[in-house]
Amino acid sequence: MKTKEKSLICPIAKTVDVVGDHCSILIVRDLLTGPKRFSDFTRSLTGVSSRTLTKKLQSMTKDKFIVRREYSESPPRVEYTLTKKGSDLNDVAKAMRRYGKKHL
Repeated sequence: MKTKEKSLICPIAKTVDVVGDHCSILIVRDLLTGPKRFSDFTRSLTGVSSRTLTKKLQSMTKDKFIVRREYSESPPRVEYTLTKKGSDLNDVAKAMRRYGKKHL
């Protein structure tokens, strides 16, 4: 069975396809503590380019893990928050944190 076919069957493979890169899970980690602005992510995700971060936020918004809210203020303000689907990754993030503390 090809890897693509396995990912259609295996829930772990499906999850990894969506949030398996380091940037996605770190965005979730940051949003678990509350809404964040783009500048918050750039400070937290050192080494991630603005272009990569923008694409990842767009992708996670499209996949309904996060919501992008624009406020009509001066200067304009945009915040990102987790959806229910994104918040459900909390247990995954906690498990990764426990594993990292124990083994890494």
